Parts: sequence; C-alpha cells; structure tokens
Amino acid sequence: MGLGWGQDRRAFLVVSAELPLDRYLVPFDLRRLPQYRFDVVVLGSGAAGSMAAIAAAEAGASVALISKAGLAESNSRYAQGGMAAVLASDDSFAVHVEDTLRVGCGLSERSVVERVVRGGPAAVERLCELGAAFDREADGALSLSKEGGHSFHRIVHAQGTATGEEIQSTLRQAVLRHPNVVTFENHFAIDLLSEGDQRVIGALCHTARGERVAFIAAQVILATGGAGQLYRETTNPAIATADGVAMGTRAGAVVRDIEFIQFHPTCLYIAGAARVLISEVLRGAGGVLRDRHGVRFMPEHHPDAELAPRDVVSRAVFERMVETEDTSVYLDLSDLDRDPHEAFPGISRICRFFGIDIAHDPIPVRPGCHYQVGGLWVDARGRTSLPGLWAVGECASSGLHGANRMGSNSLLEAVVLGQATGEAAALEGGTAPAEARVPLARADGPTAPPVRVNITDLTYSLKFLLWRELGVERTEGGIADAILKLRFWRRAVRELPLEGAPGWELANMLTVASLIALGAQARTESRGVHFRTDHPQAEDAWRTHLLQVLHREAGSLCHVELSQSPPLETSTVA
Repeated sequence: MGLGWGQDRRAFLVVSAELPLDRYLVPFDLRRLPQYRFDVVVLGSGAAGSMAAIAAAEAGASVALISKAGLAESNSRYAQGGMAAVLASDDSFAVHVEDTLRVGCGLSERSVVERVVRGGPAAVERLCELGAAFDREADGALSLSKEGGHSFHRIVHAQGTATGEEIQSTLRQAVLRHPNVVTFENHFAIDLLSEGDQRVIGALCHTARGERVAFIAAQVILATGGAGQLYRETTNPAIATADGVAMGTRAGAVVRDIEFIQFHPTCLYIAGAARVLISEVLRGAGGVLRDRHGVRFMPEHHPDAELAPRDVVSRAVFERMVETEDTSVYLDLSDLDRDPHEAFPGISRICRFFGIDIAHDPIPVRPGCHYQVGGLWVDARGRTSLPGLWAVGECASSGLHGANRMGSNSLLEAVVLGQATGEAAALEGGTAPAEARVPLARADGPTAPPVRVNITDLTYSLKFLLWRELGVERTEGGIADAILKLRFWRRAVRELPLEGAPGWELANMLTVASLIALGAQARTESRGVHFRTDHPQAEDAWRTHLLQVLHREAGSLCHVELSQSPPLETSTVA
C-alpha cells in the first residue's frame, strides 16, 4: 500500500475516491527564488511550534520559526480552560491516563497517553521557569480547577480563562531570547518542498513584502494548528485554515482520523458578533445549562451533567436548541459560590459589552467548531510518514486524543510533545541539501477562468456546508451531498490562478474538508465527536484508526485511499 509505516500494517478496508490535486498550489522555479538554510524549520508559532523551536535550538540546531501572522497570534493564544497536569496529592498519573482513555472512546493509544500524562508536572515546571504566571492559592500553591472528563482538580490556569495567552506570551519571549532561533513573522507557508523520493527539504513561503522565498532544511516540523475556519460556527481565529494538513496531504503524508472534529458546547451566541468561547472552567465552577424555559437539561443526558465529555454536551445542547426552536441555550452562573466577575474577568468584560451581567443574566451559548482531533499521522517521536517531515500539536494525530479530546489535554500535548519533537528533529541531524532538486512546478500555471469566481462567497458557502452536513450530527445523505459539492468546488478552484492568502487558504480548506467528508462517509458508526444519526452506536469493527493517503499518477495526486489499521488493543473502552 506504500503508506510508509516502516512496519506491517494490514488493511481491513480499502476505499479509493477521486481527489485530483496538483503537487503544488502555485508555479515556481526554485532556481530563481531566494533560499534560506537552517538545520530545522518550524512552521507555526503556537505553543507546540514555539516549544519545538526552543527544544531544537537548545539541542544545538539552527532554527527558523515561521509564523503565518505575528508570533503572538495562534490557536494556543485563545485556549481558555487551561493545561492539565497531575499535581494534587489525591490525584495520580493512572487516573489521568484512564480519564483520557475513557474520553478517547477506544482510539487513544495507551503508550502515548501515559507518556504525555507523565510529562505534565515537568511541563508545568518548565513553563514556570520560563516565566509563566499561573493562578495560585493564598499559600502559593498552584490553583487547580476541574473540567469535563477529569476525575480530579488538575487544570492549571492563568487569570481564570487566559491560560493560552499566558503560555503563548511566555513561549514567545523565550523564542525571541534564544540566539539559535530566527523568527519570520507574517510569512504564509504555501507548500512543502520535496525531492523525488518524497523527502521533505523545506517550505515555499510568501513574505510580508509579497515575495516568494524558499526555506531549505534537513528537518521540517509542521505545527500549523487546526481547521476551525472550515465551519461557520467556530471558536478558532481566522488563521485556522487547515494549512498544515493540506500541505502534508499534497506532499503525500498519511492522514489519520481526520473525520473527528470536536465541537465546544458553549460559544457566546450574539447574532452578528464573532463567536467567543465560553470556557468549560465556568461549568467546572458550577455553571449550569438551561433552555429557553429555564429547564436544566444536562442531568438527563449524562451522570456528570454539565461536566460530561464535550461531545455529549454539544449534542445535548444541539438537540435542545432543535426541540425548543431556539438559536441557543443559556449558561446560568447565578448560583456560583464566588463572584463570577472576579473569577472570570475576561468573560465578564466581553459579556458586559453586550449588556450581559454574568452574575445575574443567563449567557446565550451554542456549539462551535473547536478542535481538529485527527491530523497527520506521527510516530512516537513526531515523525510523519514522509522522511524529513515532522508534525506536532493540533495538525498531528499523535494517538493522545483518540475520538474525542479531553479538555485541557491539548496544551499539555503541545508542551510535552513539542519539546520531544523539537529535540528529536534536531538530533536526527543531517544537513540541508546543497542543491535542492525540486522539479519545476506548474511552470505556466492555470489561466484566468471565463467567469469571475468570488473567493469570499465560496469560502462562506464551504463553511455553511460543513456546519450543516459535517457538524455536530451527520447523516449518510448529508455527507454524500457535501462530497458532491466539494468535488465541484475543488474542480473550479483548481483552474484558478491562485494569488494571495485567501485563495491558498480556500484551496487548503477544500482539500481538508474533502478528507473529513470521505472519512465521515467511510466510518459507519458513531464514536466520540463523530456522530451519525443513521449509525448511532459504536461498532467494535470500527475500533480502529482510519488512514488516508493520496497517490500520484502522471505527476498529479489523483485519488485518495482510505484504509483501516488493525484493531486497537490499547483500551477496553468501546
């Protein structure tokens, strides 16, 4: 099958689907481009990318850290809930591991979970050494909160709900201080560069000045975040356009479990306003969900009520919105035993802008796309299936989250595996090729179409389609309709001369949307965040990973192959 696993991976199901893609998005001649050479190139400056850059630099590598926007802007910055770590005396690694396996619905890999969980205390200590100011109790001990799926208070946070911003700021300063790291802000990574054997040797980028340059390196780490902008309702910033998975797919990397997209159950819903995440910490502190009639409904869906896993809460909220014919449900903080304005100043400030007093007024909330659970398959060290290419963070499928990410495990993963992947890439060594042998890419490029194509309108149509057909609930008919529309749009966009970030982002979003749809169609069960109303139960035969890889013929990537890995034996959870 040529999946590049390095070991026998027997396939239980093989499906081939049309997915025409050119190897590169834009025409270029590498011989005519400025080239910058480093030992390691890191694409993405969020928590995972910054941690990987610091670790590689500390291991002696020269590192280029390339950021699509400014160094301060990333998915990590908007993480509110916190970072999970076993720090309390009544908690244990074993319980955190079992919590993660349970929420992962049978697809989390025990060895990866144990490795990440055991790295939690050291990761927190490392961030504190770098200057992170986490919330503390009066005696100086770290303040720990509880979120859905967690059995104990183990969530480290900053300013209540500003944890991601604190970690991002801390790592940004550490990156800027390190002499081995050179940062490149506002550089759009268009494509990975690879030689004839599929070895990745760098990245083609578009600079803030509008120039194209090539970064050449022995090792390339993707830490580009997720795909939140694929959906109309999302907690993600504008930069989350699935670039890393799309670039890896075009290069031929194996994608795993991409059909699993997590929806956060509580996004502030004000018509016409951008969606704002209302952190799970508020429910952990005692906030309850009510419908338009004031009825609390979560206890009837799960014993843990508002602190059930996010997929359970999201579906319950969605169903209650449909039943009550309302655009949202409502988060009630009126019975908290502390002043919510003091406990959650960020949320208080945002809600006050809309005339909502969170101590007395219910907060209108609804689900929104939150996290890309699947991604580029990586091994225990962070290697993808392609030589020279690594991935970490939300764009990677490490085996930690399984079919449903447990809250606050993602920042933990970013720091623990970011450190490990950066070190491994630096120790892998090698030197950037003296003469990069990348074939001339689409020398002439596509010509202008006979009709005008509105990129903005098409992007919005894509977001609406995925929210409707590949959202909280999915059906065979809806998925099939999405596949047909995506095929039509891909064909149109493929014929456009794509110039500029909006066009490149749309191409990336269409590619990953197609992979999500094909995965959702193939996985004929419900598991974790993937819920099909026509197959509402989990199936033992599907307690496996779903792999996707593109095959190239006659110079183009022409079809995607989907296959199951062998059944997992890492958890007893069905």
